[in-house]
Amino acid sequence: MADEPSLVPVAAPVDLSLNYNYPPHWEADVVVADGGTVHLRPITPDDADAIVAFHAGLSVRTRYLRYFSAYPTIPPRDLIRFSQVNHRDRVALATWLGSEIIAIGRFEGLPLPGDGPPTPSGTAEVAFVVADAHQGRGIGSVLLEHLAEAAREVGIVRFEALVLAENSKMMRVFLDAGFQPTRHLEGSEVTLDFDIASTALTEKVMAEREQRAESRSIQRLLFPSSVAVIGASADENKIGNLVFENLQRSGFTGPIYPINPRARSINGVLAYPSVADVPGQVDLAVLAIPSEGVGDVVEECSARGVRGLVVISAGFGESGDDQARAQGLLAQRKLVNDARAHGMRVVGPNCLGVINTDPQISLNASLATVAPLRGRAGFFCQSGALGVAVLGEAARRGLGVSTFVSAGNRADVSGNDLLQYWEADQGTDVALLYLESFGNPRKFARLARRFARRKPIVAVKSGRGSVVAGLQHTSVEVPESSVQALFEASGVIRTETLAQLFDVAILLTTQPLPKGDRVAVVGHSTALGVLVADALATSGLPMTRLVDVGVDASAEVFADAVRAALAAEDVDAVVSIFVPPMRRGQEIEAAAQLRKAVAGQDKPVLTTFLGFEGVPQVLAVEGDFAPMRGSIPSYSSPERAVAALAHVMRYARWRRRDAGRVPDIAGIDTDAARLLITTVMAAAPAGRRLTLAESAELLGHYGIHMVPCVSVTGLEAAQAAAVELGWPVALKVPGAVRLHLGDGHDLDEAWRSLHLGPLAAAIIQPMAPRGVDTILEMHDDRSFGSLVTFGVGGVATDLLDDRAYAVVPLTTLDAAELISQPKAFPLLTGYGGAEPADIAALTEVALRLSQLADDLPEVVECALAPMVAAPDGAHVLSASIRVARPASRVDLGARRLRGL
Repeated sequence: MADEPSLVPVAAPVDLSLNYNYPPHWEADVVVADGGTVHLRPITPDDADAIVAFHAGLSVRTRYLRYFSAYPTIPPRDLIRFSQVNHRDRVALATWLGSEIIAIGRFEGLPLPGDGPPTPSGTAEVAFVVADAHQGRGIGSVLLEHLAEAAREVGIVRFEALVLAENSKMMRVFLDAGFQPTRHLEGSEVTLDFDIASTALTEKVMAEREQRAESRSIQRLLFPSSVAVIGASADENKIGNLVFENLQRSGFTGPIYPINPRARSINGVLAYPSVADVPGQVDLAVLAIPSEGVGDVVEECSARGVRGLVVISAGFGESGDDQARAQGLLAQRKLVNDARAHGMRVVGPNCLGVINTDPQISLNASLATVAPLRGRAGFFCQSGALGVAVLGEAARRGLGVSTFVSAGNRADVSGNDLLQYWEADQGTDVALLYLESFGNPRKFARLARRFARRKPIVAVKSGRGSVVAGLQHTSVEVPESSVQALFEASGVIRTETLAQLFDVAILLTTQPLPKGDRVAVVGHSTALGVLVADALATSGLPMTRLVDVGVDASAEVFADAVRAALAAEDVDAVVSIFVPPMRRGQEIEAAAQLRKAVAGQDKPVLTTFLGFEGVPQVLAVEGDFAPMRGSIPSYSSPERAVAALAHVMRYARWRRRDAGRVPDIAGIDTDAARLLITTVMAAAPAGRRLTLAESAELLGHYGIHMVPCVSVTGLEAAQAAAVELGWPVALKVPGAVRLHLGDGHDLDEAWRSLHLGPLAAAIIQPMAPRGVDTILEMHDDRSFGSLVTFGVGGVATDLLDDRAYAVVPLTTLDAAELISQPKAFPLLTGYGGAEPADIAALTEVALRLSQLADDLPEVVECALAPMVAAPDGAHVLSASIRVARPASRVDLGARRLRGL
């Protein structure tokens, strides 16, 4: 803790011998518990004055709890310690709101006890303090998590914290973070001591805290108590006019403040020259002004205490020549940085706006030309122009939305943020995403997998293989194979077009999920029934019954056939066909009968009712939402109906299956593996490929044992190695290999056939059992983190890219599916009369490799190739491993906002 206070005036020389360059990724914007944002970065000597000001603003009580004394003024010697840190054994982080520090956290390494020179113990003392006005916002948790992450990077493994016994709030921060501290009470002081390693519990706690914080940050945008439209206009040709009128028409429940320095009123509402002149609180500001004026307005909003910005303005690098794009991107980066630094989230720029149909708020702060219906689908769309069409089409089909966000350039708020909000939102049952690119695919993978276990996600991903113009600096390019692997692993329903997205969304919002894949078809036309049967076969869905009631059947007969199909034990869903020719004028009666037959059922029913798209009024259940649960969706053709059903059935199948678990694997020595990697990286900071011996050692620490091999120089050494290892052996040199060498004569001939000199270098390795060559690889993908791929060796794997993909960490189910997904998998199960390979052994190796990747992010590439899949196990013959600074830690620029 701090030394006794002194009243000596603050003045201290700067120790220039210290290293003040901190790792760039230690600086970040974060979302705190109430949804606001703050900026966090390591302290530098230039922060001395800000530290003094921060300390002066603390209450006597807060200073006493932190320093165990009144500590009215920071003495010079303490200020040196507080402001001069080396970012190694002494680290300090400051949390900023605008130009003011609102919290400080620090740790300092402790030496081993005893005489002699100080030796690092791997333990550091940690402490932090939060300004009184900002206590209770979760900032202490933010600091602790970031301090622990930084400490792990510099080799600290444990924290000690000295806390007054009466400071229960501080002790609760450590406990709530998921750490397991031991407590030592001495008088009025408690020493907390705990391991800071990342565990399943700490990861769970962090994810839950992140979800709550980011959800609240979006809630602040979607539930404002008041809105200011900056650039509101009476001119119908300006977007400020449309935004303001939409807010008025939607019946927004709070005050709307038009901001226009040249107008007295807009649409009969008193206008104000600037947001600073508004007499009441402004929660949300919608900016519809030229881009060159946005910077000044953000500054005014910051000073006014605005909580969120929707920037409809364009001109931020999405168009123009190279110079215009570059200048626009700089302005966009400044916009976001300035907003976050003052606690504001930003939607946009270059966006359509935001909508919330909840009658308690009735917010339409957008350029939408068609008023959206109220529903239970949350919609996120990147494109502003497309968003207008999307909302119009949704209304035409009778699909309502709970909330709608158009992110435009997506400089800040993204689809990931909306998933965090919708997961907890009781008014949203389905998430709909139109994605042109990914800002943070790694985070999307984590959120989507969790979200889809509770609610479906339907996504259209455009721009295959490229990043859309204007999004280069907030996006990463993701290979199509990785995108597909991501969606499949996460349970995301991917559709090819927006039309398909609406088809699926209508079904999900009206009907229950199917409990299986068996489908009954009920209709009055054999020809149409055959079309449905063909579509089902194409989609891989079994048709258990086809009921044709005939052209002249009455509405009651038609409905009875649907009712009977729903009651059948071998039916999980019903596709009904109602199109001409049935008796003219029968539509209303047939619809009423069909509604009665379906009411209360727990199996989905969909129809082709007169070729209608959406939910026709005659098949709709009355209620406050569009559409209501129990309404029967209709499709323009049987093929579209089946396609929508197939998407939903695949999702339901994914959701029914066991999610698997990340297992606790025996026989792993993480400490020894980490020591090996640390030693290599210390000698080669940029990284390098491991030698074969190093690779074998590293894999061995994770229970992956390579077939032994010996590097030799010369034929004589090769002969000796072969005898030691046991015949038969393989002789390997770069670019060539000789197999099944049964004795010294064979080895001698093989040596000569390769034209090897008397002192040539080679590798001798025992022959593995006969089996199928496979390849198991891991690489640290720039966007996803670590990906594991598996393929059966041979030309087909490379030529046809016959590989399976999975995201680390693998669950038991992930690993099993990874091995079984390649089309060549039958070669491992005894195809052609061969003895089946040990699939369980392959699965275990995949799990162990996943654990290695998760524990050691410095291992950026690892290829086990070939790995022979034999009846008696999986035999790794060779491995190629590269270590480096992890690609997954590459700065993603504006997408580095972290929620805690």
